[in-house]
Amino acid sequence: MVLFTRGLGAALLLVGVVAYVATGSESITALFPAFLGLPLLVLGLIAGRESARQHAIHGALVLALFGVVGSAMPLVDLPALLTGGEVERPVATVTSAITALACLLYLGAGVRSFRAARRSGGSMAA
Repeated sequence: MVLFTRGLGAALLLVGVVAYVATGSESITALFPAFLGLPLLVLGLIAGRESARQHAIHGALVLALFGVVGSAMPLVDLPALLTGGEVERPVATVTSAITALACLLYLGAGVRSFRAARRSGGSMAA
């Protein structure tokens, strides 16, 4: 989970910066994935310390849940975009879809890791 957390944070940082540039640097909301990715990356780095791992990963999972919820609104335009229809902000729709999917995958991996840790009686998988 530590490497996944770091990777997710770095990926969301990149997605946010690319979206911001793609929109002509006009909308600060295009940086939403980056605003989510930076604390995830920091929590991933903190989770590298065994003593802080559990708390850092729990915090990262809460942020990922916020990422899913925060990305939900622009997803209403996703079906229209996928079928070739016109949408007002296509970059926001694509960015939201990437953010939501990445965060959902991370949440799923976190639940699996917690279940595995509980079964083995140990700490979370690194």
